[in-house]
Amino acid sequence: MAKQLHKRFTDDQVKLLLDLCINKTITLQQALQQLECRESRFFELLRRHRESPKDFTIAYARNEPQHRLPKEIDEVIREELQGDRRLIGDREIPIWQYNYAAIRDNVVKRVDRKISAQTVRNRAKKWGYYIPKAQKEKSPPREVVTEAAGMLLQHDSSHHKWSPYADKRWILITTLEDYSRYLLYADFVEVETTWAHIQALEWVVLKYGVGLAYYVDSHSIFRFVCHQDSLWYNQVKGTDEVLTQWKRVVKKCNMQIWHALSPQAKGKIERPYRWLQDRIVRRCAHEYVTETQQARIILQQELQRYNEEQVHSTTGEIPAIRLRKAFKEGKSCFKPFRLPAPYTSTKDIFCLHEFRRLDGYNQVSWNNNKITVPIALPQGTQIELHVIPYSDHCEVRLWHKGKVLKVIHYKN
Repeated sequence: MAKQLHKRFTDDQVKLLLDLCINKTITLQQALQQLECRESRFFELLRRHRESPKDFTIAYARNEPQHRLPKEIDEVIREELQGDRRLIGDREIPIWQYNYAAIRDNVVKRVDRKISAQTVRNRAKKWGYYIPKAQKEKSPPREVVTEAAGMLLQHDSSHHKWSPYADKRWILITTLEDYSRYLLYADFVEVETTWAHIQALEWVVLKYGVGLAYYVDSHSIFRFVCHQDSLWYNQVKGTDEVLTQWKRVVKKCNMQIWHALSPQAKGKIERPYRWLQDRIVRRCAHEYVTETQQARIILQQELQRYNEEQVHSTTGEIPAIRLRKAFKEGKSCFKPFRLPAPYTSTKDIFCLHEFRRLDGYNQVSWNNNKITVPIALPQGTQIELHVIPYSDHCEVRLWHKGKVLKVIHYKN
C-alpha cells in the first residue's frame, strides 16, 4: 500500500510535476503515474497551486489524532453521564436506562463539536455508566395495519413527574395518527379532566379534519364500565349504555370509538411516550424546569423533532413526510369538519353536555344557580345545557328543540 502523498514527496517536487503538466511537458497520465494518486486528488492539488503558488503545500494540516478527544470533552461527557445516573436513581422519574443519543446532543451543544453516540457509549461502558438490558421474549414484528391516514387516531394520557424539580406530576395528553405515526396533538396539563380531552379532540378535528375512529383505553373519561353487582349496589346501566361527555362529543363529530382491552394493546402510542419521556425528562432536568409553561416549550421542540426529523423505526419514514405523501396520493380518511344541523357554532359541539328539568317557576338549576328560561314551557320539560368552561369564566347555552333559548356567562 502506497504511503500518503506528503510522506512520499516534498512541496517542491509536487510543484515541479504540476508545472510540467501545465506546460504540457508531460501528459496527465504520466503525472498521475508519478504521484500515484487519482485524478480528483490531482486536480485538487492543481487548483490549490494555481490559486496560491507561493503558499502551496501538501503538509498534513491536522495536528491532533482524530480518534482521540481532548480531556475537556471527556469531562463534559462524564458530567452528562453522572446527570443521567441521578435521574435513573430517582424512582419518581420515568427513566430506567441511559440514553446515549440524548447525552451526545447535550455534549455537542456544550463543546460545539461533532461527536457520535457510539463514542459516548464506549466511554460509558468503560467508566461503568451502563445498564445491560434484560433479555425479553421475542416480540411480534411491528407493522402498520391501517392503509390510509385518518383511519385510526390513538388517544391517551401519561402521568409522570416530568421534571425532578417539579413539586408534582403532570399529565401529557397526546393523539397519534396510526398510518404515519404523526403526533397530531401533545400538551401538558396539571389536572386530567374531561374538558382537557375535549379540547384535544377539538384541536385535531378543526385542524386536520374528521377521522374514521378513535382508539382509547377504558378510562372513565372515555367509557362507562359496568362493574359486578354487590350486596349494597345494583347496576341499572350496563357497560357502554351511558355516553360519557367525551364520547358524546366524538359521536357528534360522526366518528367511531374503539377501546383497548389491555395496556399491551396500546403499544403504538406507548413507544412515542417512551421516546418523549427520555428526551423531555432529561431536558427538563438539564434546564431546571419547575413549571408546565417551561415544559411546554421543550415539548413543542421535541414534538417538532419527532414529527419532522426522526425516521420512525416501523414505517422507515419521517412521520410528517409520510403524512403529507398520504394526503398527496389520496390515501386519507380525513374529511373536512362541518357543523351538523341545527348547530351554528362549534361551541355547541365541543362542550360539556348536561340536562335539566324545568321546575314550576320556569327555571332550571345549574351549579347552585337558578336560570330562568325566556319562553314559557310545561313543567318537567327537559332543557339541554351546553357548558364551555373557559379559564376566567364559564359560558352556558340553553337548548330546546334545536334552538338556542339563552346564553349566560358566569365568572369562575
